Formats: sequence, C-alpha cells, structure tokens
Amino acid sequence: MGLIGPGFVAAHHLDAVRRLGDVDIVAIAGSSQQSTEKKAQAYKVDRAYGDYNALIADPDVQVIHNTTPNHLHLPVTLAALQPGKHVISDKPLALNAEEGLRLRDAAVAAKVAHVVTFNYRGNPLIQQARGMVARGETGPLSFIHGYYLQDWMNDPNVYSWRSDPAKGGLTSAVGDIGSHWCDLAEHVSGSKIVSVLADLTTVVPVRYSSGASAEAFSAKGSGERRPVQVHAEDLASVLLRFENGAKGCFSVGQVLPGHKNDLELEINGRKQSLKWRQEQQNELWIGRHDQPSCVMAKDPSLVSPMIPYVHLPGGHQESWADAFHNLIRDAYQWIREGGHPEAKPAPLPTFEDGYRSTCIIEAILKSHAAGGRWENVQQ
Repeated sequence: MGLIGPGFVAAHHLDAVRRLGDVDIVAIAGSSQQSTEKKAQAYKVDRAYGDYNALIADPDVQVIHNTTPNHLHLPVTLAALQPGKHVISDKPLALNAEEGLRLRDAAVAAKVAHVVTFNYRGNPLIQQARGMVARGETGPLSFIHGYYLQDWMNDPNVYSWRSDPAKGGLTSAVGDIGSHWCDLAEHVSGSKIVSVLADLTTVVPVRYSSGASAEAFSAKGSGERRPVQVHAEDLASVLLRFENGAKGCFSVGQVLPGHKNDLELEINGRKQSLKWRQEQQNELWIGRHDQPSCVMAKDPSLVSPMIPYVHLPGGHQESWADAFHNLIRDAYQWIREGGHPEAKPAPLPTFEDGYRSTCIIEAILKSHAAGGRWENVQQ
C-alpha cells in the first residue's frame, strides 16, 4: 500500500495496516519532498514522494490510502482509480454530493475495492446493537438520537484547514464529525435519513492563524497571528426523519469545553432502547420498560455469534485503534478478493456510503440556508 496525505489520521492508517502482518507499506506522498521525507523517517517508510502522482505510478503500490484534506479527495482518488488501484479514503468522501457521485461511479466502473473510513462501525458493540435491531429485539424504532461533541477548536488561536472553505468545504463540524454520527445512525438502525431540518451556528467567528494549518487535536503553537473570518459552523443541531417512520435528532460541536471525542448514539424501539457512547465504547446500555435495564459489557462470550471484532476476553478493554483496525482488516479482506461486490464484508462502508453521506450533509446545509425548513435528502 501507499498513503497520500501524512497528517493526523495517517499514523493510524499505517498502524492498522502494520497490524495485519501481510501488507507492505511501500511509500507515502505529501505536499513537498522535504516534508514528506521527514514524515517517512518518522513513520519508518522507505519511499517518500513530494507528488502524489508519482506514488500512484509506483508499480509496487496496489492500494492507495487517501488521507489528504477534503479538497484533494476528488483529484487524488480519481487519479488512483484511473490505473485500477484499490482506494481507502478518509471521510467525507468529497466536498459535495456532485463530487461524491463522481467518485462512487468511478470506483464502481474501475471494479476495485473502495472504502470510506467510517471507522466507528468497527466497534464490536456497534455491530451487537445493529444485530439486535435487525433481529427485532428492539421492536419497531420510534426515536434515533444523540450527539458528537468535541472541544479542540474552542480556542480562537486554533485555525485548521477545516475552517477554510477552499480546503474543507462549506461545512466544518457537520462534515467532519456529523458525517460519522449520521453513518452510525443509519448503519445501526438499518434505515435511511430521508429529510432534515437544521440550525447551524459559528460560535467562534474570528480565528487567528499563523499561516500554518493546525492538525486536529494538536497543540495550538505560537508566533504572530492574523485574524481570519470564519463562516463554517462549529455547532449544529438537526432534526431527522427516517424512512421507517422513526423521528430523530442530533447535535455536533467542536467548541464545547470538556468534550474530547464524545459520540453517543441512542436507538429507542417499542421493546428496548440501546445506547452506545464512544468514550465508554466497551459498554452497551440496554433499556427496558417492564424489567430492569442493564449495561452489557464487551465480552466474546456474550456478544452475538460471528462478530469477529472482539479480540480480547471480557474485562480487557478494546479501543478506538482496535475499531479502526477492524475496518482496515475488512477492507483488505475485500481487496484480497479482488474488490468483487459480492465479496464485501457486510459492515464495511464503501463509496456508496460516502456518497450518501455527502447527500445528507448537502441537505443539512440547504435546510439551514433556507432559514430552517425541512429538506429532503437526495436518494
């Protein structure tokens, strides 16, 4: 494999691939030869390219991991698909639904494996919850709700490329972390979001940039800074309607002190409720009306049969990196099968899911721009 875009999440892609044990990390490519050579040395990768086209042309590279900023997802992924290389792309798949559709269609036409890293699907208790809904244990669903809250952009001195519409697109919090929440909600419930009503806010309208884009969750740095007007939202709340008749809502924010990576999803059915929180990801709350509610711990002897995502005995905690590894392991299982559609592991998110996510985000932006009205999600 080769990786393009050696930023924050790149190290986790490389770690997950190394844990597979049978995939060679051939090269990485970045924005310049000098900076990429430093990253290659830090990541212990032999080859460094200052041009992503050179990496794609490397005959030893069969799989491309695209972890570039959002505005590069379209050109980099299209370039990788053209010679028929498998692609694993960070989310969101593209800046908008039009680009997302182009990438989905190009991937299908190339007949290769195409994966989007909605990595929270890789948590074993997410798959446990999904199975419980599918088996009817919750009964018909009535309400799907939750949030994804962070605080890494609370300081106005943190300026990220995500705040620049030319690089991050028209959205910040919704596209970055809201896309994760919506994917989980649809994946666990088995039902699509069909319409949205959104209220978006920019809590920090002026940020101070040193000229360099901060990586997510990194120190803010120092030096002379200039003010930059920011228009992308850093806080949002959205009402939802699902195709199965369930109602829903979620909030996202990146400026909420004390919330580090606080994702919660709750599914309410007529028989049972299910709640999962990323910061306590080894527990699944099961709510009942006519008997005591309980917390189910991650344990291979308790989860549904055939969940291969549980690697450790009960009481041994598994982590964000383990869930990410589960997704990458599924991706390479599909790649080994040539990317044939029928060979795709069921939980694995593809460019179809990535395109769908761009449609939901676009509907949210349209709803807010119209003053807060219900907007249908493009199907």
